Amino acid sequence: MPDADARPRSSALPFGILLAAVVLVSVNLRPGASSPGPVLEEVRHGLGMSAGVAGAMTGLPGLCFGLVGALAVGFARRVGMTTGIAIGLVAAAVGLLLRVTTDSVPLFLLLSVLALAGMAVGNVLVPAWVKAHGHAVVLMTVYGTGLVVGGTIGALATAPVTESTDSWRTGLGMWGVLLLVALPLWGWLALHERRSPAEHDVSGDAPPSGRIAHSPTAVALTVLFGVQSMHAYVQFGWVPQIYRDAGLSASTAGALQALLSGVGILGALAMPTVIARSQGLHAWMVSFGVSLALGYLGLLLAPATVPWLWALLLGLSGLAFPTAIALITARTRHPSVTAQLSGFVQPIGYALAAIGPFVVGLIHDATGGWSLVIVLLALTSVPLTLAGLRVARPSYVDDEI
Repeated sequence: MPDADARPRSSALPFGILLAAVVLVSVNLRPGASSPGPVLEEVRHGLGMSAGVAGAMTGLPGLCFGLVGALAVGFARRVGMTTGIAIGLVAAAVGLLLRVTTDSVPLFLLLSVLALAGMAVGNVLVPAWVKAHGHAVVLMTVYGTGLVVGGTIGALATAPVTESTDSWRTGLGMWGVLLLVALPLWGWLALHERRSPAEHDVSGDAPPSGRIAHSPTAVALTVLFGVQSMHAYVQFGWVPQIYRDAGLSASTAGALQALLSGVGILGALAMPTVIARSQGLHAWMVSFGVSLALGYLGLLLAPATVPWLWALLLGLSGLAFPTAIALITARTRHPSVTAQLSGFVQPIGYALAAIGPFVVGLIHDATGGWSLVIVLLALTSVPLTLAGLRVARPSYVDDEI
């Protein structure tokens, strides 16, 4: 454990305000990205969008999260961490609300990029903001859970609302309205930071100098986050189709996908506390890799026999995602290092997330089946496990750089 002097000092802000801020930002960083998929066909017909453009749009979240996330730390140095998050939320709200008002495909895509860019800033900066204000275990538990819940409700609620209102614009636009709820508090926090900067200087000693890429822990955490993010996007996009091609109904495939995602919510609630109380995470990391391999093996050999078991195993392996998110704060001492680590890990991880589903589609089209795809996905359990074992040690990036 780090010395007390190395820890960030407690925030001057009341815990209730910190909690409300993290809840509001976390549940809003995913619905805008996960909501277009279920109504993609309606969006295509409504805008006259080609199949190729629609396919490219599905890769925008990972691409924007990667590219813009890489710029988020530098942006925060210019405007302040809290102000950076607030600006990101404004950009996301504007993009989501305005894109449903246009009939232009290029403008719809441009506004989607604006919204996703705003979310990308939050992805990188919120873990560092939490580190700077204390209560890291509780707030990272809330943050990780909010991310999973937000992504899940975005996928689950958009289609029913679209059907009930007979308008995909309502189904997508409501997530912009949800974002508006977060703006008053985060706007106030940004103003408070600028008016009382001393109260927000909670980081303690000066940060260590050095390149994050020189830290073995940072590199391993990037691999862990990247491989798991790739699987999350592949599973979200293709696992239901694998089940349907095995003879299961669309509703059954959707229920299995919900089971897979639901396990992630439980993991997001548990893993920050597990990390804080454990001397090492080696057994957990091995279990993530084994569950991943067994889940895909089941999909390869008997996808329709006990399909819930394969979904459950893949869901258990997905606990690597909230674990990686929580480790961004747990493996750093100084908030500045947390921000650098977050800005290093997440952009690369989301770049992999953008590439993974695309490559899976290419291999599936080339082979006409799922066998090679599933075997290759199962083999990635090896780098996931090895990277996990490296970050399982209670070491700190601050010390390594």
